[in-house]
Amino acid sequence: MIQQKWWKEEVIYQIYPRSFKDSTGNGIGDLRGIISKMDYLKELGVDIIWMSPVYPSPNDDNGYDISDYRNIHPEFGTMADFDELLAGLHQRGMRLIMDLVVNHSSDEHEWFKKSRESKDNPYRDYYIWKPGKNGGPPNNWQSFFGGSAWKHDEKTDEYFLHLFTKKQPDLNWENPKVRQEVYDLIKFWLDKGIDGFRMDVIPLISKRLEFADTALPSFGEIVEKVYSNGPKVHEYINEMYETVLKHYDIMTVGEGPGISKDVGLKYVGHDRGELNMIFHLDTMFLGFGPGGKFDPVPYDWSDVKRIFREWYEAMGDSGWVSIFLDNHDFPRMVSRFGNDDHYRNESAKLLAMLVLTLRGTACIYQGSEMGMTNVHFDSIEDYRDVETLNFYKEYIEKGVSSEDFLKMVHEYGRDNVRTPIQWDATHHGGFTKGTPWIKVNPNYPAINAEEVLKDKNSIFYWYKNLLAYRKKNKTLVYGEWKEIKQTSENLYVYERFDTDNHYYIVLNHSDVEETFELNLDNHQLDFQNVKNNDLSHLKPWEARLYKRK
Repeated sequence: MIQQKWWKEEVIYQIYPRSFKDSTGNGIGDLRGIISKMDYLKELGVDIIWMSPVYPSPNDDNGYDISDYRNIHPEFGTMADFDELLAGLHQRGMRLIMDLVVNHSSDEHEWFKKSRESKDNPYRDYYIWKPGKNGGPPNNWQSFFGGSAWKHDEKTDEYFLHLFTKKQPDLNWENPKVRQEVYDLIKFWLDKGIDGFRMDVIPLISKRLEFADTALPSFGEIVEKVYSNGPKVHEYINEMYETVLKHYDIMTVGEGPGISKDVGLKYVGHDRGELNMIFHLDTMFLGFGPGGKFDPVPYDWSDVKRIFREWYEAMGDSGWVSIFLDNHDFPRMVSRFGNDDHYRNESAKLLAMLVLTLRGTACIYQGSEMGMTNVHFDSIEDYRDVETLNFYKEYIEKGVSSEDFLKMVHEYGRDNVRTPIQWDATHHGGFTKGTPWIKVNPNYPAINAEEVLKDKNSIFYWYKNLLAYRKKNKTLVYGEWKEIKQTSENLYVYERFDTDNHYYIVLNHSDVEETFELNLDNHQLDFQNVKNNDLSHLKPWEARLYKRK
């Protein structure tokens, strides 16, 4: 029997604060900007706000390099602003979850500053230090962001591990003092009243201590078999749960690089005492070649369907995942999985229906509710993401042209989802009165919140109506799921059902008209994203939801 929990029924909305709304005119989104849009979020009908990091940080990786875990970065505001935001969301019946980034800290954190002072400093063992080998790094591990995962420190003539940027040294979870520091900071925020955490790259916290070279051919395999799912990862997460998490009515969701469907239940099985759910990344990593996102390979819609099916089967009634098609690390879903040119409105609505009708906790990324798209900047100078800039240098050195690399960035770069939210058609899309930290997508005069709020047939109201419908029809949360095969791979047809209700979801994921086969006796059409009176045919990107009468 599937367990019923509030965090399964409610829908997450991710805010990337730097790009959400600027209240001061300095070009950087902030907490007061979010406060000013709380009623907008309430109108949309989302329940849980996941806020990307707002802690003090040098911003080498836009806040995922934290220098102080218990404060607010002045560019985002004050702790009083944070308290006001938390209270305002709670007053409106919404919740707030924070990012917990504890695989690594910033190299400007006091722990690391002390750690690098000497080999016998009490904080030395808070991080992973190794002597070099044969005049180079301790092993051949590569960073997620390009180059070696080790940086030499001249002061002590040793290397520290950084699986991400050189300013993000990995914490040493083998040290019980580090783990206690983490549990204490978790308690600090939970005692302030937040409603849980999204845990950044949580399967990476346990290292394989032999630190052996790897000969695996693809970076994806290295992530799964070398960096993730280490020997003590479940011991550590369970200890976190027993020490602090279980004492609060909260939700926890782990970001899951390297978590395959075969090991997913070890993290989220309801009797494991670990996490409530994971953001698995199988869908997000589609198209990534052996070298990662800037080494693309072909994939198609059947791969997306296969991944949803396999994870549903793997979780059964015991585990839980989040359903999403983009976030702050991956391209805009309407650009990647839809058609953001001729069928932007239709495909954005179809993808919304998909996310909100599969079994799992739906997560919506800011701007999806207005159909925001990828951005195609012409110059590398307009990009800000450390990953994009690092790989640009590498690829140019390899002889790849700037033009060819930018084509890949237009497809997969993280700044696609980090351009400022387009609130209206005024200068900079109403995001700021100053100069934004990254340029606004030039399509803001046509695609913005003011426009979608004026049109009752807009993407915004499609989301709003679907969210309200999902709340009233819990079969769409807890019910069984079954795919119904069709002759065309463009079609995705499935049912959600339990003893009380039955639904069919019919999606045409293509630019062409399709015919589908389904017995719809005793079912009524409750949602349809395009006008089409021929119910035996689906127009391009048409999405329908039928409910048993």
